[in-house]
Amino acid sequence: MSKWSDVGVPVSTGHVLIAPDKFKGSLSASGVAAQLAAGLSAVRPHVRVLSTPVADGGEGTVDAAVAAGYLRVPVEVTGPTGERVQSAIAVRGLQAVVELAAASGLDLLPHGRPDPLRASSRGTGELITAALDHDCTEVILGIGGSACTDGGAGLLQALGARLQDAAGEELASGGAALVMLDRLNLQTLDGRLGRTRFVLASDVDNPLLGPRGAACVYAPQKGASPDDVALLESGFSGGRRRSAPALPTCRGQARPVGSATARSPCWPRGGNRALMWCSASSDSPSS
Repeated sequence: MSKWSDVGVPVSTGHVLIAPDKFKGSLSASGVAAQLAAGLSAVRPHVRVLSTPVADGGEGTVDAAVAAGYLRVPVEVTGPTGERVQSAIAVRGLQAVVELAAASGLDLLPHGRPDPLRASSRGTGELITAALDHDCTEVILGIGGSACTDGGAGLLQALGARLQDAAGEELASGGAALVMLDRLNLQTLDGRLGRTRFVLASDVDNPLLGPRGAACVYAPQKGASPDDVALLESGFSGGRRRSAPALPTCRGQARPVGSATARSPCWPRGGNRALMWCSASSDSPSS
């Protein structure tokens, strides 16, 4: 339906839905939506504009959930290089949205300085703990935008797992430390994980190892040199092999990217980036 303006030009009285993701390094999804809505309203003031920011599992995932009606819950966590940072999860009923980038992301690196060998996902595990503390039994975990290539080691440590070297000492933070991994103990994991369902939100399906693997593809984006990549790849390979004895009852199952699910303490097989070395028994991508 349309009506005529004062100057005889037909004007639509319909509506427009604006549903953008972020413009990385420029505007958040909500910022993009606001600017597009303002521009459209300026030239078509009679059009009803609806703005719904969206996200792909990276930066802005929690903001998109809040825009959709979830409650923002502030949480202070460990940043990618050990400093305390202000973060948040989104909660609605028994469901929580957790954004890795909001705790372990590139935007949280002090002065923007990459630390590809020592950056950790511990803060993301602390966000999951916050979701459990709010009695959530389903966690949607967005795993994009990370500053770390630690295979989810820090995340597991924050949830109670023990990653130990040959002397029985806990591993230091970061992917480089995985070359020292001798054993993985999941018996100390937070027991609440056993009744929690995880949905992974991601827009990629890279395998753990190899030329399309987590270290080779993503570590250079986080500041890793070729030698760093080789070290991280070695850590992932050895870590997966040495962690296998701790995972005899793994029930993780491959799912389409963006809806991968698994029952704790195991994560989906052959998945990507942050969570996968500790349970992967295949180098093939999720599908």
